Amino acid sequence: MSLAEAIKREALALGFDAVGISRVADTSQPSAGPPTPLSPYPGTPLPPDPATPLPHRLYDRLTDWLQRGYHGTMAWMTRDPSRRSDPQLVLPGCRSMLSVGMNYYTDNRANEQPGMGRIARYAWGKDYHKVMSQRLAQLEAKIAALAPGVTTKSYVDTGPIMEKAWAQQAGLGWIGKHSNLVSAECGSWLLLGEILTTLDLKEDEPATDLCGSCTLCIQACPTGAIVEPYVVDAQLCISYLTIELRGGREAISDELASQMGNRIFGCDDCLDVCPFNLRADATSEPAVTPTPLTLAPNLQALAQISEESFAATFKESPLKRAKRSGLLRNVRIAQENHRRQTGGRAS
Repeated sequence: MSLAEAIKREALALGFDAVGISRVADTSQPSAGPPTPLSPYPGTPLPPDPATPLPHRLYDRLTDWLQRGYHGTMAWMTRDPSRRSDPQLVLPGCRSMLSVGMNYYTDNRANEQPGMGRIARYAWGKDYHKVMSQRLAQLEAKIAALAPGVTTKSYVDTGPIMEKAWAQQAGLGWIGKHSNLVSAECGSWLLLGEILTTLDLKEDEPATDLCGSCTLCIQACPTGAIVEPYVVDAQLCISYLTIELRGGREAISDELASQMGNRIFGCDDCLDVCPFNLRADATSEPAVTPTPLTLAPNLQALAQISEESFAATFKESPLKRAKRSGLLRNVRIAQENHRRQTGGRAS
């Protein structure tokens, strides 16, 4: 068994559902040729171009996307695009990247009765950042035992890594027209993490984009945030509006607010319609098991939640990312939309 195969086996044993390896090319040489136009979205699979290393192509896409202002108020995305595009600037001497995925699909269904909010599926259980970070730390220890002297660095969303592009490069799936990873096995329901390493490991075959002519995700977006195939304007995306955007009710225009429906944290609309989800199997991962609250968030009860109750209730939940102020704003909008739909009648 090769070192790469041994590491993959350890990853699967730790509870990851998908694992692959990509090679990090030497970027000491300048990029060849003119910048690649922004299509598709910066995180999307890039066409083969042996003359230009992947980090250079990612940099061109990212800076073009940023120049369009599609990142909204997420100022951290503008900090040092070169580092965000090139793993060797994050971990000097990086030669390979190990991408992992954890299936978060369950057979549960959200309660869509009047007066209930809707929470994105990935936030139904515990905060996956902590769960996956702990497992990646264990995997780093396994790698160190298999290859003493190796240097590694792991991330789950929090690092300057364009993880979807590298996951596609490692064969975990391809970037769909909604800009999210799609797996032929797990559909749209994979949470991603990665380990950068100085090991020179055998890479996997990159995944092929299988979206074809399908545009269901584009049609499903309530706010038209997918402004063209593979290009998402975060300023229009309900996930951005309900999670990342700070500010009170005035921060969201009446037009966008009316299109948010009952969504109070994230949005799955573009993911739900993906045909590849028909192949997805439910996970047995306990960390993503929904709670009664996340499946049926009562808007009236949440509107009255105190700071102390919010902190205790969502201590281990991704919902703490929105903060109490953001959640209350989102709940208020959902209640506005409910009153509008029912002509002002109570639930």
